[in-house]
Amino acid sequence: MIESINTKVDLVIEATAFTGFADYGKIMIGNKGFEFYNSRDVRKYIQIPWEDVDYVIASVLLKGKWIPRYAIRTKKNGTYTFASKEAKKVLRTIRNYIDKDRIVHSLSFLDVVKRAVKSIFEKN
Repeated sequence: MIESINTKVDLVIEATAFTGFADYGKIMIGNKGFEFYNSRDVRKYIQIPWEDVDYVIASVLLKGKWIPRYAIRTKKNGTYTFASKEAKKVLRTIRNYIDKDRIVHSLSFLDVVKRAVKSIFEKN
């Protein structure tokens, strides 16, 4: 059995982790870190201590009314993407442990296209 890194839990919510295929399970946010546990396979879990979190990236749509997914970028192991029904609640709980300057919006589709076009013209 997996042992949690948290000693105090603030939020447990059902979520989806996008690690290749979609893994369904629960997110646990506590005083020591962010954890995801797969509901079907106990060997599939993600534990991210707060010290390893570099940025939390939120995909914001409809001027902040809907957040379909969010990602946690770590200092060593890359980016982990998650989705849950109450994403705002999850991000507010994460904000208790991560500085609000390190919680950022992702680029919109138009921003990505603008950067691509700009980089094409700058190369020439």
